Amino acid sequence: MKKKLLTAAVTGALFTFGSFYAGTGTILAGDNGPNGPNYNGNETIKNERLHSYEEMVSDLEKLDQRSEALQLEVYGESVKKRDLYLAKFGMNEDNPTILFLTQQHGNETLTTEGALEVIKYLSSNGKNVKEILENVNVLIAPRLNVDGAEGDVNFSLEDYVSGTHTRYNANEVDLNRDHVDRNQPETKALHENVLQKYQPDYMIDLHHQGTQTTLGDTGELVSGSILYPTNDEVDSVVREQSKKLGAVVYNAVESKGYGLLSKYPGGSAQTISRNGLAAEYGISTLLLEMRGMADHYREDYVLGQKSNGYLIQQAVTAMKASLNALADGSIESADTSFWDTLPESNYDGE
Repeated sequence: MKKKLLTAAVTGALFTFGSFYAGTGTILAGDNGPNGPNYNGNETIKNERLHSYEEMVSDLEKLDQRSEALQLEVYGESVKKRDLYLAKFGMNEDNPTILFLTQQHGNETLTTEGALEVIKYLSSNGKNVKEILENVNVLIAPRLNVDGAEGDVNFSLEDYVSGTHTRYNANEVDLNRDHVDRNQPETKALHENVLQKYQPDYMIDLHHQGTQTTLGDTGELVSGSILYPTNDEVDSVVREQSKKLGAVVYNAVESKGYGLLSKYPGGSAQTISRNGLAAEYGISTLLLEMRGMADHYREDYVLGQKSNGYLIQQAVTAMKASLNALADGSIESADTSFWDTLPESNYDGE
């Protein structure tokens, strides 16, 4: 029987919240304990603060009308004929190009919320934005799996906690396992009309993981996990640049009071974008997994709305740090030695 509402003691990365992020309506993290983030509390699932597909499109179109820097492009359609959007900033062939890809899995929602904040930021006229856009080409593909995010699919979500979001596209295919065959319209469009057309040098692929992921066997719950491409066919230079990108993200997130990252124990198959895009196109890729999901058939994977604020800001922090490091060239001096000692993720869930 489908559970319409989850009110559970989800041992989550929760905080005492004391402020709001201006313009978003999302709650920011407040006080931490003496040993870092206070990971405890009860939560209720509410999706009102998340952008629906229609709301996302409306916001993107409004920003496109107001901003000279932003170019909004439709690069394909989903199974259910929803348009797929790409936000573009700058196309100077002398500059490095970075792609931020979100929501390959429709139940991994806060990555897109962070991407929309970054699109809004890059559409402004601030001094830092000008410096970024003079030196970096930015591509943001918010929400690849638009059908799964709407729960508009050709299979039942009866066993899901809230029955609103699913990992899979409308054909019940995991898009992040379709980067070789490209049988689904979403991945086919991404490859033909974004990757092959714009040839990005870097990519951060943003995802979510379960709520109970820990830093190795320490028992400490993490706010996210990262990993570079691990396929054997990836060029060593591409892999090293991926590790440098990871160092930039790691240092930026760890500097926050709520940030604690582990090394994701991911596979090496080329069907996964982190590996396949690095091997096929020479893109330096980084996986960033964030804590908790909006919906799942496992209750210990689902995180309620109280953590939305700090997780969205974790995504924003990672993306902005990457842009700044590419703009000023500091990515080249990033120290990758932390990868040698970064504990792998463990999972204490049921």
